[in-house]
Amino acid sequence: MNEQHPRPHSPEQSLPVHPSRRRLLTLAAAVGSAGALGALPAFAAAAPPQRPVSSPLRAPGPATEMWYRAPASAQSMIEQALPVGNGRLGALVGNDPAHELLHITDATLWTGGINDRLDADGQFPYGREDFGSFTLLGNVSVEIPGHDLSEVSGYRRSLDLAQGVVTSHYTRSGVAYERSVFASRPDDVVVVRFTQRGGGHYTGTLSLDGTHGETTSADGSRAEIFLADSFGNGLRYGAVVHARSRSGKVSTEGGRITFTRCADLTVVISGGTNYAPDAAEGYRDPGLDPLALARTKARDAAAVSVTDLLHTHVADHRKLFDRMSVDLGSSTAQQRALDTWDRLRARTAEGDPDPELEAMYLQFGRYLMISGSRGGLPVALQGLWLDGNDPDWMGDYHTDINIQMNYWMADRAGLSPCFDALTEYCLAQLPSWTELTGSHFNDPANRFRNSSGKVAGWTVAFSTNIHGGLGWWWHPAGNAWLCNSLWEHYEFTQDLTHVARIFPMLKGACEFWEARLLTTTVTDAATGERREVLIADSDWSPEHGPQDGKGNTYVQEVVRDLFLHFEEACALLGREARYGVTVAGMRKRLYLPEVSPETGWLQEWMSPENLGETTHRHLSPLISLFPGDRIRPGAVSPELLDGATALLRARGMESFGWANAWRAMCWARLKNADNAYQLIANNLRPSVSSSNGSSMNLFDIYQVEPDRGIFQIDANFGTPTAMIEMLLYSRPGHIELLPALPAAWAGSGSVTGLGARGGFVVDLSWRGGRVREARIRSVGGRTTEVIWRGVTRRVELRPGRSVTLRAF
Repeated sequence: MNEQHPRPHSPEQSLPVHPSRRRLLTLAAAVGSAGALGALPAFAAAAPPQRPVSSPLRAPGPATEMWYRAPASAQSMIEQALPVGNGRLGALVGNDPAHELLHITDATLWTGGINDRLDADGQFPYGREDFGSFTLLGNVSVEIPGHDLSEVSGYRRSLDLAQGVVTSHYTRSGVAYERSVFASRPDDVVVVRFTQRGGGHYTGTLSLDGTHGETTSADGSRAEIFLADSFGNGLRYGAVVHARSRSGKVSTEGGRITFTRCADLTVVISGGTNYAPDAAEGYRDPGLDPLALARTKARDAAAVSVTDLLHTHVADHRKLFDRMSVDLGSSTAQQRALDTWDRLRARTAEGDPDPELEAMYLQFGRYLMISGSRGGLPVALQGLWLDGNDPDWMGDYHTDINIQMNYWMADRAGLSPCFDALTEYCLAQLPSWTELTGSHFNDPANRFRNSSGKVAGWTVAFSTNIHGGLGWWWHPAGNAWLCNSLWEHYEFTQDLTHVARIFPMLKGACEFWEARLLTTTVTDAATGERREVLIADSDWSPEHGPQDGKGNTYVQEVVRDLFLHFEEACALLGREARYGVTVAGMRKRLYLPEVSPETGWLQEWMSPENLGETTHRHLSPLISLFPGDRIRPGAVSPELLDGATALLRARGMESFGWANAWRAMCWARLKNADNAYQLIANNLRPSVSSSNGSSMNLFDIYQVEPDRGIFQIDANFGTPTAMIEMLLYSRPGHIELLPALPAAWAGSGSVTGLGARGGFVVDLSWRGGRVREARIRSVGGRTTEVIWRGVTRRVELRPGRSVTLRAF
């Protein structure tokens, strides 16, 4: 991630050349992605959901409830409001008793377009109109006079992570008031429920305000307000708010809903766009009327009892959330008595571990994944949540760490179904990426163009949008890193259907590198032997140092892994055997990095000198320590391992949240529990004024200047990933228990539902730092070794079977 916005680009610098529909149809068929398009639902009609026959509700646990003694400030929603989401529709909820505010988003509401041109500097334009930006669908406000904070007592708001419900309580004039908010995936709506006990009532107004100059209209016959419009890129959208009560009066007045003396009030919010994941149709569904569909969904949901809506939502949410549990030990009664924000501050001020808070942070990451990645678009830089229409870096998909880090957690944390959104996105974008690579990668303005003059396959830029478009510089190795992320999903799930679907992506990326790799001669430092190797053409080690380095460590490593994965895919599917041999031949000739005799570090460039910033945020040259694992204890020479360790140490222990998370993962791979845990603790520090860390609502914030912080969601996923890696390391055929267990968690604890590469799920408990019991269940794997402190147990299982191991 770049710290500064790339400069705006003048639209008159070059003229766009738009890919034709016929060309994109041809490409879609060629890459085999057309069959995937139906698997990625946009805003669409659906059959009525199955309602649960019994209540799925339960009391929150000590590590699954975030709570606060005050509402969010309307001026600080991104740091203080609580998020809900159903994977497509999201909301930030303020919970002010008298002035409720919800920022509503739809993941597909983007400006911009395919952005198919380069400027004179060789960059794709990167502005809110050309490349585009994620934007708000609207703001919903509920005004309730007489319920100001000064007039109520006992205020409390909370987010139940296990059930996906935001709740607030307070007392006014002896009446207990409560409201709850949830985003239902089965009913595809956001629901706000107002209730009370003690003879009270609600009187006030309800508004829906657009953020793009829209006009709000009303349907008085239904107590419904709505808006609709379209962008210049042809994207149509609409939103609707519907209200009902079993008592009092609900009606419309102008463009607002009014409610008078209502003992209860249910508000249903829906909305969406005509975005469709189909390159040949320009990523639009021309036959979809978003407003009509939104009104249908809102009315259908409003016709169901709010209890049934809640139970249906909670049952659906728990199907994913309950796949994993975590207990890192007990916190003190004094810690539990503090609200979440005070607890964060106390942990930092006093320096004492707070195991339940740390487990809550991990579960919050899982909650965000469930809320933000459910079959539609994948989570981007800010996930599903905005407080305005100007998110930093457009709220886009960055391909040089951020989108990859967002999904490292999913398979490890029992959320493999949530990973599918990334797969579907890549497949839907592939025809456009292939077209743009063929037409623009070797443009004379592109500083990374192939010296050979050849181009094949596909790659991406550092930024991608939802319209098939690219932004900022080309990122040649981005194709390999995306493919490697998709391949790791197979390693966890053993799903051959997934391999077949991504096979065209793997092949196209290999074809790109076949055209790009250069032959050069190197001298072996130990033997003096000279040999020919393949190196990458001029490139940038994200995101620092020279932009013309050949054979950069980051590129060499991700391309090596790409080639290995394609070879395995060919063998698994029985396809492209001849080309698999070609790719294997290239892999064997790839140059692999060395340790610098000058610095003692693993070299980032084919130079013994450090050509960049010593403490740079990115760990690009360590990509084979994590997320790769070619470099690991016992697998490489001590010199190479020491060089990687020295480079990691030189990068430091203080950086942005996502960079701290990456460092923690690397230290976990090196089995250094102290350093890994310290980096976790760094990310749990309160983010205030000039300090990076966690905001009140646990969103990760880093400060770019005093009193201006930026929310990036990748640390909220990366930090839990590091915590899991401290508890379990795996690669196909190998599972290691508690490889980096810190003293803070060593007393006693347990986890269930951890994914392990090779096709296994692990339940694990420990006491006094020693494994008590490990249950290994196959979800496709058959053979693995299970290791703890050098003791190895061999496990052979049929899919669906399990074994429990004790007495290590």
